[in-house]
Amino acid sequence: MPKILIIEDEAAIRRVLVKILTEENDTYEVTEAEDGLEGTELIKDKDFDLVLCDIKMPKMDGVEVLESIKKIKPETPIVMISGHGDLDTAVNTMRMGAFDYISKPPDLNRLLNTVRIALDRKELVVENTRLKKKVSKNYQMIGESQAISQIKEMIEKVAPTEARVLITGPNGTGKELVAHWLHQKSDRNKGPMIEVNCAAIPSELIESELFGHVKGAFTNANKDRAGKFEAANKGTIFLDEVGDMSLSAQAKVLRALQENKVQRVGSDKDIKVNVRVIAATNKDLKKEIDEGNFREDLYHRLAVILIKVPPLNERRDDIPLLVDYFSKKIADEHGTSHKKFSDKALKKLKAYDWTGNIRELRNVVERLIILGGSEVSEDDVELFASK
Repeated sequence: MPKILIIEDEAAIRRVLVKILTEENDTYEVTEAEDGLEGTELIKDKDFDLVLCDIKMPKMDGVEVLESIKKIKPETPIVMISGHGDLDTAVNTMRMGAFDYISKPPDLNRLLNTVRIALDRKELVVENTRLKKKVSKNYQMIGESQAISQIKEMIEKVAPTEARVLITGPNGTGKELVAHWLHQKSDRNKGPMIEVNCAAIPSELIESELFGHVKGAFTNANKDRAGKFEAANKGTIFLDEVGDMSLSAQAKVLRALQENKVQRVGSDKDIKVNVRVIAATNKDLKKEIDEGNFREDLYHRLAVILIKVPPLNERRDDIPLLVDYFSKKIADEHGTSHKKFSDKALKKLKAYDWTGNIRELRNVVERLIILGGSEVSEDDVELFASK
């Protein structure tokens, strides 16, 4: 149930706003505050999904409220309510972090559209924050081989910049891991990192997933929905398997990169976005360009920096380190004691043909921990690691 706080000193305006919001959606839980001081105290004690705040108020004006909320609950979207003479101030509050502003008297359609978009954005930001806390511990780059050392060095140089990065390599090599490291070591690491697996989304839905849609844009579009580009605002969007994206979606991504704007499906309204794009693919995009499956102009936009992740067979010296890392991690997940791998077992694993790369290695290690002896032997590898 979305919780909305209205901070407005004019009782008549508060009544209008409450009436509009509750008639639009009976699940909205609307709370009122008569001035900025009261509103700020409510925000300290309770989590709101959206705040509508007047600019000119006694005791504490809207600019002061905005500054306070950004310190207390920075993820809460704030929509400023401006009188005729407050437009310059309203625009300035956008630079300070306000989500948007609406003028008095409030236009019904603009108000409701702004509220819907702000609530969608809050929902996505909260979900991303939850996922970020969950996954940040799971992304470590294990390895000391020359290939991995070079990738680590490149990440250190590239991450602090705004340069777009295209990560290439076979399936299971850790392209997603490189993308997470780029984000975590960037100046955007406090913002969201939104992942989109372009291969997993049907071609007819990819545009809606990336750019959002408006109510009625297509069958089952029963409400406005923000897309991944909007959700990634001030952060990073990771387009995994970008080579599988439709040409139509490629054209829109190109426009988003050129103009920093997106349009929701079914809408002609531009929405500004501030997003860093990292892409990954297991395909040869130059070959895809020659075959007419991928736009050359988009390729050059994405591949400002190119990072090639090698297959595991080209970094075999890292296998003992990876085995040790995975065995400890898997033992913790299963609640069992950590198993040692014998030297002969590790030697056999290093000689294995890892066509499935690191993903396959992890599965094999898990199988050996569950089925192998107290110390994983060469015989265990022979018995349980076979394809």
